[in-house]
Order: sequence, then structure tokens, then C-alpha cells
Amino acid sequence: MIKGLAITPPIIGRVSIGKLVNKNNKWLPEKDDSFTLTTQIQNRSGWMLHPLHQRYSEDAANGKIRSIPVKVLFNDSDLNLRAEYSAFDRSTGRPICVGNGEMAKRVSEEGIEEITCPSPERCRFAHEQGCKLYGRLNVQIDGQNDELGSFIFRTTGYNSVRTLSARLRYFEAASGGHTRHLLLQLRLRAKSTAQSYRTPVYYVDLTLREGDTLTEAVQAAHLEAKRYTQAGVNTLNLENIARQLLQNGQFEDSEEETPLLLEEFYPETENDTDSNTSNKPKPQELIQATRLTNKLGTVQ
Repeated sequence: MIKGLAITPPIIGRVSIGKLVNKNNKWLPEKDDSFTLTTQIQNRSGWMLHPLHQRYSEDAANGKIRSIPVKVLFNDSDLNLRAEYSAFDRSTGRPICVGNGEMAKRVSEEGIEEITCPSPERCRFAHEQGCKLYGRLNVQIDGQNDELGSFIFRTTGYNSVRTLSARLRYFEAASGGHTRHLLLQLRLRAKSTAQSYRTPVYYVDLTLREGDTLTEAVQAAHLEAKRYTQAGVNTLNLENIARQLLQNGQFEDSEEETPLLLEEFYPETENDTDSNTSNKPKPQELIQATRLTNKLGTVQ
């Protein structure tokens, strides 16, 4: 096996919440109030919709997908959701420091060093480099027809990462380590805070399917786990291999993916783009004309 390359769960699509808007001739991300399912293909117009997007949007109110039936790939919560504090080199797109609040790997002239990680709020380097919380959740969506493939939801949202982390650990504990066999759904939720000036902030939650109780869901998961074992599917070995493959490289995201991550999650702000225009009238926001535009709503 090639060393130095983190091998992640196979991805067949993306789950996102948002769109791009034009500000000062820069396309910047803006949160939305519905899910979008896309392929991994991006053209000049944007990300191409996955066939499952149309399937679920047709059944959704106003065509806005706010819940998606899913299952996770693993029983281990840390395999399903990988969350880190991450800083990237904006000129090369490469990660330069990744940490978990205790220890971090930082790129230096001597190579990669392991240092203490005090979290971005208490780290001067983090303030200088724009370090952010960054999470990746892998899920399988009903109807995808690939038992080892997954859709990935990437987020730098504190509310999403915290909620998803809590839910996964609760489900893992309550099911006796059989999270993989629980029937779940991604939900889009909203909250308002003083920091958001009382406007809705959307984040992602993970719950049981509509109408299911915890006892029913756990009982069904145990029966499904027993069926897998009797069929010879070795879930423990699968998770051990997945863990080894993720740890095979220093950083999870490849150089091919990082420029897209910077565009979506670490964009230049309006002030960064043109610091001398703060007193000038702001240009009208335009929604990028893409194949996604008609499917996306606006934040209320």
C-alpha cells in the first residue's frame, strides 16, 4: 500500500446546503435553507445535480429537501464524522496545520511537526492563518445502489459539527455499537442567535426516521447486525481497515480536492477582496446561473 496517502471512504456524491453569490466580482458561498445532492462533477456552471436530488425534491414541499433518509457506513462515530481544526496555505491550497484541540500536525521547513493545539481561539497561528473547525460526514442515501460508496457532507459550521458528533455518539451508545444498522435521516434545522442578528442559522442534524422510536430502531438494528454476521460480513475488520487507511496519510484531503474546499469554505471576504470599498455602495447580489439555481431557495 502506498504510504503517505490517506485513503478515504469511496465518495459517489456530495450533500451541501448553500449556493454561490457574486459580491465584488467574487463568487462567495451563502448558506441556504435546503439540501442539495450533487455528483462529483463540476463544470463552468457549477456542481451537477445527482439523480437522487430530483427524486427527493419532487417529494419535498416547494421542492426544498429538508430531510434525507440515510444510514452511516460504520459503527465507530469517529469514522463516520471526522472533525478537526484546519488551516490551509491560501497560495498552494495545502493544509499547513491540523489539530484536535490537544495535539496538531503543522508543516514546517523541517517537515511535519507534532505540537500542542490550544484550539483556534487561543492560538496566534490560527488567527493569522484563518484556522477553522472543519468536519466531514459520510452517509449512504436510500436509493444509491452502492453498498460501500457514500455521499459526503463537508461543513465548517460549529452547530452542525457539534450536533452530528453528539447524535452519533448517542446512537452508538444506545444501540450497543450497532449505529451502522440504524435507519436514520439527515435533517436541516434552524436557530437564531445574537451573533446572527436574530436571522435563521441553518445546521444539519441526524435523527431516527420519522415515526420510529428508539426501542424499535435499536431492535431492528440488532436483527440486521445478526443477519450481516450470519452472512459472513465482518464489520469489525471493515472498520479496522477503514481506520488504517485514513491514518495512512498525514492529512485527509488531497491536493486535488483542497482548492475546491478553499473556494467553498475559506473564501475571501468582501473586506479581503477590496479593503478600500467599505464606504462605497455594495453591488447588487446576483445568484450564479447554474443547474442548481432553480432548485435552491433563499434564506428567510
